Amino acid sequence: MVKRTSKKSSTMAKMADLHVLYQKSVQSSEFEIGFYDERYREIRGKRKMPMVLREDFCGTALFTKDWCESHPKRRAIGVDLCSDTLKWAMENNIKPAGASVAARIDLLNENVITVVTEKVDVICAMNFSFCIFETRELLKSYFANALKGLKDDGLFFCDLMGGTNTIDACEESHEIEGENATYIWEQASYNPIDNHTQCYIHFEFDDGSRIDKAFSYSWRLWTIPELKELLLEAGFKKVQIFWEEFIEDDDPDNDYMEGTGNYRAVTEIAQQESWLAYIVAEA
Repeated sequence: MVKRTSKKSSTMAKMADLHVLYQKSVQSSEFEIGFYDERYREIRGKRKMPMVLREDFCGTALFTKDWCESHPKRRAIGVDLCSDTLKWAMENNIKPAGASVAARIDLLNENVITVVTEKVDVICAMNFSFCIFETRELLKSYFANALKGLKDDGLFFCDLMGGTNTIDACEESHEIEGENATYIWEQASYNPIDNHTQCYIHFEFDDGSRIDKAFSYSWRLWTIPELKELLLEAGFKKVQIFWEEFIEDDDPDNDYMEGTGNYRAVTEIAQQESWLAYIVAEA
């Protein structure tokens, strides 16, 4: 549910497009396409290049579109349950990309647990979207169906957040480039009994108007060991965890660590206040 609060009739909040704000706030197609390419070539051989992608929980299909724009022969399938969002994706992302790109994209209004598609090189479920499945049974069913959709040398990618801050009620924010607006991520609650967490995205604008709970996420905060176990139980052959490398500040009184944007495979790592890891599973 979206709640708009304002004293004016034509505020920035009322004129804003939530999908545009979301894309500019949390998506980074260029980095992730490069990451997928590098991991695929490392794991499957330097001459191999992934060509066909399936983006599960694709939403506005920005990544689906950007994947096809990254190479003239790439194709992509986007899968999402929300028909309204897929319609927005078609009108605002796919069609404006041009006929040559649109012809290589299929958007499917289906459930990722049951969808049947051609076998692809890469399947991804980003922005923690799979966390909507809060039981082992449901998540394992999703992973098993993803495996069925991959070629024999295909890879599955997902990401996960964690760290000591993720189990606390807190907010973090950053300005949205070119939008005169601020993105606010709120972790509203966390239940240690079942790892259920409730999170929201709010947007605040330079004219003082605001959109509260623009997006709402009712998730299970899964752990890396749980995901590795379920992926292997679903039939994947190998699971690797990629962790961002950090540079420590030279000031001994400052605990700040700056991310480098480089990720490396790890089997052991020190706990952090906040982290984002990529999980890569081999078919």
